[in-house]
Amino acid sequence: MACSYENEGVFNPAKSRIKVFNFHDEGRFAPYTCTQCTEAWCLHACPVEAIVVNESTGAKEVIEDVCVGCKVCTIACPFGTVNYNTDSGKVVKCDLCGGEPACADACPTAAITYVDSSYTGLDRMKSHAEQTIPKS
Repeated sequence: MACSYENEGVFNPAKSRIKVFNFHDEGRFAPYTCTQCTEAWCLHACPVEAIVVNESTGAKEVIEDVCVGCKVCTIACPFGTVNYNTDSGKVVKCDLCGGEPACADACPTAAITYVDSSYTGLDRMKSHAEQTIPKS
């Protein structure tokens, strides 16, 4: 809801740039959105160069005034996180809200977080493993 309000001005899950995957067999749900992948298939597929990299956040952003709504980027994205907005006739995707994602700020359970992409947590995991694994 924070996403749709921040980007569209309405509280409407259908207008959110975050989608929810339903694991029917397990009774669980998981949020997913654009991962701002390095490959950026959407950016390279756009015939009018309407998707650009924001230099400060690294996010791939759709320039609405340039987008012609051809949907080529929606086909190119292997994760299905570039979506067509029928109201505007343009595509939308997560742009990290300029570096302060509303979804991460509003998520009460920390199911959605925003961390530096270079952070993997590997050092923390190694440190924890060293403390819990007995030395021989």
